[in-house]
Amino acid sequence: MIFNMSCSGEVVEKEPELIQIRPSIVKQLKKAKYGVSDHSTVELCHWTKKSFRGEGTCYKHKFYGISTHRCMEFSPAGMYCENRCVYCWRPMEFYDSMKMEPDSVAEPEEIMANLMGERKKLIMGHYGDPSQDKKKLDESLLPNHYAISLSGEPTMYPKLPELIKYLKSLEATKSIFLVTNGQEPDMIQKLEDEDALPTQLYLSTNAADYESFLKINRPRYDDSWERWNRTLKMLSTLDTRTVLRLTLIRGYNDNEEMVPVFASLLQKSNVHFVEIKSYMHIGRSTNRLEYSDMLEMDEVRSFANKLAQENSAFTVMDESEISRIVILQNKKRFMDRFIPAYC
Repeated sequence: MIFNMSCSGEVVEKEPELIQIRPSIVKQLKKAKYGVSDHSTVELCHWTKKSFRGEGTCYKHKFYGISTHRCMEFSPAGMYCENRCVYCWRPMEFYDSMKMEPDSVAEPEEIMANLMGERKKLIMGHYGDPSQDKKKLDESLLPNHYAISLSGEPTMYPKLPELIKYLKSLEATKSIFLVTNGQEPDMIQKLEDEDALPTQLYLSTNAADYESFLKINRPRYDDSWERWNRTLKMLSTLDTRTVLRLTLIRGYNDNEEMVPVFASLLQKSNVHFVEIKSYMHIGRSTNRLEYSDMLEMDEVRSFANKLAQENSAFTVMDESEISRIVILQNKKRFMDRFIPAYC
């Protein structure tokens, strides 16, 4: 709380101003079809828009059963992140400070009300196109799946437990996915302590050793590797669905010598699923990487198969060729692939 002196000399309380994304950045984000509210962002992803036209669904529908057109992808920390990953296709050059103070951030209910409004505006623009499925458009206005990812690192938002619990309280909610870079293990612990874990927790896993971790993630914390490993170890005991997401980049982390090192991470984390996918040459990443840095689907399959052979607890569960991704499933810590709420 901020205190000001009135003209009469009386001390009065003044609510602190909320963190705002800079106007020049907001302008660029909106040009890129983002919705923005204070420090939060929302977007209709590529697959959501394709599903409106009946042109396919996200691999998460195939793998886990979620409804692509009813997925709301957003971030409560749109321009805040502790890393500057070489493959990131979001506008990370605009990322601000490394701290979001609790008294300077919007409340979960306010974030969701504003972002739902922004998302509705993005959806309404599709109604004028006769190729769009109006029933899906209508249904999409009420999300039943929330993907807390998009831009920035969501675990930097200090009221994340309250946000997830609020989303769980909504009648239409069937699932919540949270993607983290692992730099805020204390927040993951807080989610567990406050019974606020998401339906499925992803840990970005693009490096198996310290040297490649620094090269790929370009972290800002001095103890970034230690932070990430703390988060990795926590996954083995968390009471929720857990996933390692391996992003393979040619010449960075895809050589055969990395397979046993990645396999050791699977053993330490004991996650339910492992998504192995190629880097995609899109967005801002094209300023740092080449088109040839993407792996072909056969290469992704080969890496996934070798990883499963190295750690026999895991087996290939499924794949999506168009997204260049293969998913492994943990046989020893078995979890049904499909989320019960969709069955």
